[in-house]
Amino acid sequence: MSDIFREVDEEVRRERLQQIWKRHGGLIIAICVLVVAGVAGWRGWQWYEAKQAATASVAFDAAARLAQDGKPAEASAAFAKLAADATVPAYRNLARLREAEAQAATDPKAAIAAFQAIAGDSANPPLFREAATVRAGLLMVDTAPYADLQARLEPLARPDGAFRHTARELLALSAWKAGDAAATRRWAEAAAADPDAPAGMKARVEMLLALIGESAKS
Repeated sequence: MSDIFREVDEEVRRERLQQIWKRHGGLIIAICVLVVAGVAGWRGWQWYEAKQAATASVAFDAAARLAQDGKPAEASAAFAKLAADATVPAYRNLARLREAEAQAATDPKAAIAAFQAIAGDSANPPLFREAATVRAGLLMVDTAPYADLQARLEPLARPDGAFRHTARELLALSAWKAGDAAATRRWAEAAAADPDAPAGMKARVEMLLALIGESAKS
């Protein structure tokens, strides 16, 4: 008897499946096709991104070699092309930074403007913007007023800032050039007191503190 009931149950299930297939077979096939197409599309996109990244990497290395070979104009042009053509954001941002860096060797004013443009672009990652701000500060420290450097670099000198060491040193140097002993001492002491500050930077800011002390004695 159990075999008979089992056969009846299987027959009922078969009929139900046939009814479902007749009603929704087209939809089921369409869903399967969409799933397969989606997986294939995703794999294709991953392949495309990997190819674009490899192409950008080759172009970036070629531009970097131009810079290393002492060809700043050619390097700047190569980085500019990569920044315009690259579809990978990381390479595009790096190329913009290196383009400005290459410009610094031949046209510091243009380089400062380029770094400032990167720093002012909210679409760029925060670290890229901060790196551009610091690099512009390095180019400006000998000519720009202390107030200008302070407005740009003080936000980066916060205790958790990734570029706080360089920002504090530049602020101390700019203040010293401006004859502002109090500001020089403030930034130099902040830089020297940071346990994570590089040894070379500590030596430089301690020299500034010594110069301020000598000035006060005289």
